[in-house]
Amino acid sequence: MAKLTKSDVLHIAKLAKLDLTESEIKKFTPQLAKIVDYISELSEVDTKNTDPISQTTGLTDVVREDLVSSDESLSQDEALSGTEEVHNGYFKVKAILTERRDK
Repeated sequence: MAKLTKSDVLHIAKLAKLDLTESEIKKFTPQLAKIVDYISELSEVDTKNTDPISQTTGLTDVVREDLVSSDESLSQDEALSGTEEVHNGYFKVKAILTERRDK
């Protein structure tokens, strides 16, 4: 079984933005070790003669060419004509994001 330390579990918890209690750390350490062991079994598979692939279905993306028709588009002046709130050629609006929660 993989040997994970408390600091390993705390590092994983930090990456997942989780605050763990001491009992949760004790509970999750062996569980995470089993997961690491299970994933490490992939290293036992012989892939020497296997070509790398990015997908297996053979399907390809269907896309159309992006064409701009100036006949159907508004000019910048036309688009901004309905407002007085303009800054550097853009609509001026109130901020919707006032603070960052990830800091």
